[in-house]
Amino acid sequence: MSSRMTRTILRWLLVLLYLAAGYFHLTTPLTFLAIIPGWVPYPLQVIYWTGLAEVAGAVALAQPFGPWLRKAAGVGLALYALCVWPANINHMLIDLARPDHGLGLAYHVPRMIAQPLLIWLALWTAKVTDWPFTRRGR
Repeated sequence: MSSRMTRTILRWLLVLLYLAAGYFHLTTPLTFLAIIPGWVPYPLQVIYWTGLAEVAGAVALAQPFGPWLRKAAGVGLALYALCVWPANINHMLIDLARPDHGLGLAYHVPRMIAQPLLIWLALWTAKVTDWPFTRRGR
């Protein structure tokens, strides 16, 4: 499989992932309320805005016209994934503090590892970066 095809397939998987995540943030916001760190103001509104950001980023990443909007979406989704990381960390801490350890390390460790991968994937599938697949001097 070519790098171009791999990038396209992964871009569409990312589009579907963010569309689904946005849908759930918008339709079941109370599910996410418990994992929002206490220092975040207006947590319910933040959940709605994150859902809208996910849907908008997915739509922009999916568009077939000109690379500039896709690149902007890649940067936006990468920044988004970075900004929501504290909620994911908070979710892990809350969950593991439960007597039954909630979803457990088998869920949370891969989830924590996946976050930087999502950041990179947004940038790579949008062609913001070719790292680590480019050779030096190219």
